[in-house]
Amino acid sequence: MRLLKLVTGALALGLALAAPAQAQEKKDIVLGVGGKGLLYYLPLTIAERLGYFKEQGLDVTINDFGGGAKSLQALVGGSVDVVTGAYEHTIRMQAKGQDIRAVIELGRFPGMVLAVKKDKAAQVKSFKDLKGFKVGVTAPGSSTNFFVNALIAKEGLKPTDISIIGVGAGASAVAAVKKGDIDALVNLDPVISKLSQDGDIVILADSRTEEDNMKLFGGNNPAAVVYLKNDFIEKNPETVQRLVNAFYKALKWLEKATPEDVAKAVPPEYHLGDRALYLAAVKASSPMYSKSGVVTAEGQKNGYELLVQFDKELQQAKVDLAKTFEGRFVQKAASRM
Repeated sequence: MRLLKLVTGALALGLALAAPAQAQEKKDIVLGVGGKGLLYYLPLTIAERLGYFKEQGLDVTINDFGGGAKSLQALVGGSVDVVTGAYEHTIRMQAKGQDIRAVIELGRFPGMVLAVKKDKAAQVKSFKDLKGFKVGVTAPGSSTNFFVNALIAKEGLKPTDISIIGVGAGASAVAAVKKGDIDALVNLDPVISKLSQDGDIVILADSRTEEDNMKLFGGNNPAAVVYLKNDFIEKNPETVQRLVNAFYKALKWLEKATPEDVAKAVPPEYHLGDRALYLAAVKASSPMYSKSGVVTAEGQKNGYELLVQFDKELQQAKVDLAKTFEGRFVQKAASRM
């Protein structure tokens, strides 16, 4: 009888230790993203396709918008609960008095590329030569828009010195270049690899590797993150923890995955009709994914200094960068793996 009690007690203790510290507040989550097929957001697709959200007891509905600015608008408007988007949005929203915070870093480099159409390349020797150009971005106000604004600001141009045109993040961006609708574009892989292979573009600035980021920005520049309104975080900490757990597991999977592994995991339409090209794009972009999931203090500072070059509203605002990243969830996710 005493042995039975000991066994029962041990089982109860084991169950207590295995149970979450806090009950899950929400199961159904609506997530916004701007260009899910881009390698910039690959950790999201991996978490979805490999079942990591479901492992965490989450039913995640993904709304794919034309660009990051539209995802942010959806979050502010309340039609999505969470966004995978650019870290820069947290800084700009803090400057506007809206408490939106990142909870995990997915990309430590932007992975963005500024390129000009091949027939325009001869007249572009530096960023200042883009004056008067029609520049395609995923969507106006998105991180691709911020990227070109920051680069031209280095050489004295203002955002109004170029014409920004939203071209999307996949086949539509490729078509905009091929049809001659734009003179230059900022986009990501696999779009850039496709246009490069076809000989349609000449690259001016590349942020897919650590070396290239050092040349452009002088260091780490946080890119894709998962961000939410702080009131959602405070009301649903266990739900947020489970989201972060899923994304963190996706990052760890990507550390060991081969391009072939990635190609098998994503939907075939992500390959843009050329699987070999997609494999090359994955290889080119793989250094950009976060190893720790943490937006460092240095990264926060670099992200702010990138924006303040051209954003007049930000220049006049006081931003507490510590509020742009809530690190407790990543720390806990890392301790569990």
